[in-house]
Amino acid sequence: MKFEGIYTPLVAPFFDDFTLNHDAMQQTVDLLVNAGVHGIIVAGTTGEYYAMTMKERVYMMGVAKEMIAGRVPMIIGTGAIRTEDSVEYARQAKLHGADAILIATPPYAYPTGREIALHALAIDREANLPAMLYNYPGRMSVNMDEECLDRLGRSPNFCAIKESSGDPNRLHMLARDYPHIALSCGMDDQALEFFAWGARSWVCAGSNFAPEAHIALYQACAVEGDFTKGRAIMSAMLPLMRVLEQGGKFIQCIKHGLTMRGVDVGPPRKPLQPLNKDDKRELEQVIKTMNKTINRITGAHS
Repeated sequence: MKFEGIYTPLVAPFFDDFTLNHDAMQQTVDLLVNAGVHGIIVAGTTGEYYAMTMKERVYMMGVAKEMIAGRVPMIIGTGAIRTEDSVEYARQAKLHGADAILIATPPYAYPTGREIALHALAIDREANLPAMLYNYPGRMSVNMDEECLDRLGRSPNFCAIKESSGDPNRLHMLARDYPHIALSCGMDDQALEFFAWGARSWVCAGSNFAPEAHIALYQACAVEGDFTKGRAIMSAMLPLMRVLEQGGKFIQCIKHGLTMRGVDVGPPRKPLQPLNKDDKRELEQVIKTMNKTINRITGAHS
């Protein structure tokens, strides 16, 4: 499988009692597909997988499969601390018709490169599906280092890596030394740099509510190769990225952004709390300014 385009890690819409809001989930999926995203990721960080039971996560797989209905590829996250749990999520992903899986470093356990590789290879043996690796040391405390990546070369299923370290040197290393593992941008404020180094995809939570802006940057850089236009779009998006990353309110901002699009996806699960009025006002202003600027750059209608 070639990962090309914008891949949205789908939010998990809840009612106030934290049960799944099916209507809001269908609205979100339809919004994304109609806007032109290239794939949807279920049970990513933005989907609050860490706050769900195994039963809930497996149920979400079936619901998402029905709602996406083959219109775009469905990628299912297998993230968990225990390898046995990740293997079970991979098995369920295959049973539920996933087109690919997302394999992250186990959090909290602090595994070595060799241990991360053995974890990923166990998941791969169970699913035998195309897999996108997910390197996010900011949350997991460790990198998928060269030893890990070398060991994973044993399986052709590891065909992409979502790189979220924020380290330009890792970006260069992956592009130069591991060209067989396709680069996917996982650090939003470095999207322009990723595309310059040959990335063909971008996994971006903000595309839940602003798919048009994210697609515009991908189109300018990866499709048209117009980095002058790309820089202008990126410049317009940077204020939003700063708001999303500040103060640990990432998921809350994504959910409020969807509310602004008329899709009430509800609160985040605890321990997270919804945005306050000032945070909402700031986010709303940043999004409006961004959309206006990008529409001017691309010639799109407001």
